Amino acid sequence: GRRSFHSTERGLEALASAGAKVAVHVVDLDSGSVVLAGDDHVSLPVAGLGVIPLLIEVAAGIEDGSLDEFELIDRSADEQAPASGVWRNLRTPTMPLGDLAVLAATGGDPIAANLLLDRVGHERVSARIGSLSLPRTALMDRFRDRRGPDDAPHPAVGTARELARLLAGLVNAQVVSAAVSAQVAEWLSLNHDLSLVAAATGLDPFTHDDDAHGLLFINKTGRAAGIRAEAG
Repeated sequence: GRRSFHSTERGLEALASAGAKVAVHVVDLDSGSVVLAGDDHVSLPVAGLGVIPLLIEVAAGIEDGSLDEFELIDRSADEQAPASGVWRNLRTPTMPLGDLAVLAATGGDPIAANLLLDRVGHERVSARIGSLSLPRTALMDRFRDRRGPDDAPHPAVGTARELARLLAGLVNAQVVSAAVSAQVAEWLSLNHDLSLVAAATGLDPFTHDDDAHGLLFINKTGRAAGIRAEAG
């Protein structure tokens, strides 16, 4: 209700006063009206949220036939694989492309995301971001444990406004096509990280794609040193 939004605003103002860079954009899915906004035009590092446009391009490629969701991808192709994620702990050295999309969506698996990016290419993802009218959003680099002087400082940047509207577009079946929107929304509905804004929903992180109360919740989080981001 209104009281919870006032409490949220006060909390965000306190964070900003403490020196944190804070951006928020909340939009009503039915009316499109903005409920809460603050510095939502500022492009900030968003870490794993950069996976969202990548997943959109993967889903679009599967729909138009340029990608095969059953194509086997070899883990060893990521020569500088990050020391995090689920796949590095699994025995299987290869996985179908469609399963990599699930790993990238549910757990932000960096190896899966890197290999999807290698498969579709930066150019296609950048072109897709442009076609979606997201001028301040970019997936700039692979996911790395360490960033050298020749690497982009962050894997992805974006604004709260653009990412909120992108997620709203997915729910409303307006991103690329109804089929692509549905596929990406399905992947994101499996996300296991409900520890940020999503914590208020009380949903089970591991099985909330078919909620008994009929609540559809899709989200993606981004985490790195000094970065906590969520769109959903």
